[in-house]
Amino acid sequence: MGRTQMSAAILHSVFREETFGASKHDSDNEKRVLQKRYWALVIGSPRRPKGTISAPLRKVVVDDGKSDRITVFEHNNTILSSQRAITEYRVIKTSTHGNIIVTLVSKSDFGIAYPLMLSDLNAGFTWLELSPLTGRKHQLRVHCAEVLGTPIVGDYKYGWQAHRRLQNLAESDLRKNSNEKVAKENMLPFGLNMDSGSISEKHLRLHLHCREMILPNVSQVLRNPKSFTDDDLSKLKSLEIVAPLPSYMQKSWDILNS
Repeated sequence: MGRTQMSAAILHSVFREETFGASKHDSDNEKRVLQKRYWALVIGSPRRPKGTISAPLRKVVVDDGKSDRITVFEHNNTILSSQRAITEYRVIKTSTHGNIIVTLVSKSDFGIAYPLMLSDLNAGFTWLELSPLTGRKHQLRVHCAEVLGTPIVGDYKYGWQAHRRLQNLAESDLRKNSNEKVAKENMLPFGLNMDSGSISEKHLRLHLHCREMILPNVSQVLRNPKSFTDDDLSKLKSLEIVAPLPSYMQKSWDILNS
C-alpha cells in the first residue's frame, strides 16, 4: 500500500495497532488509531440489538491434522493476551423473508461447543454491523456463529449445520413486487461470475464485507517524516473510506427489501 519506505512504515504502524491495541484501549474506540466496520448478513437474529462480545479464541486441529478451525476458548483463567478477541455489534435491519426455521444440535467433537439453536427461530435474516477491536483470525465469523448463534450467510466452515437446513429464497417470487429489472449476468473470463452467490442461489458466498475504514491521514506525517512517532498517529485528522457492497451482497440486500 505504501509507495515509499516511510509511507509503508507508517501504514504498518496503523494496521499493527488493530491487533495489539485492544490490550491497551479495550473497547474505547475514540482512542483507536484504526477503526473498521464490517457488514454481515447472518441467519437468525441476535437476542439484543447491540452489544460487545468479549470471547477469547483458540485454534484446534481437526481431521487428523489435515485442517484447523478457530473456536471460543472458555477457560478464562488461562487466557493469553494473544487469544483475546473483542467485537462490537449492532443490528442494521432484520428481515423475516423465508420464515427460516433452523435448529442446531449440540456437538462436542474436537472440544468445540456449538449453540443448541439459533438465537431466534423463525427470525429470517439480519444485517449486522461488526466492529472488531482486535484482529484475530476468523474473529467475526466465530463470534457470530458461536457467541451470537447467528452464522454468517455463506460461512460453511462455522455455520454448516444452519446452511444444511436453509432454504434458498426463490428470487422470481420475491421480485414480483419489485421494480428491479433483471439483467443477464455478466460472465467474466475463466467462468468467474462476481454477481453470483446471493441468497437467491444454491451456492452462497460469504456475506461479510469491510464497509467502512477510519484511519489517520498519513499524508500529514509525510510532510515532516523526521518528527514522526507512533504516538502521533492518534493526533492526526482521520480519513473515512466507505466501500459499496459487492454485487452479490447488494443483490441479497435488494431481495430482502423487496
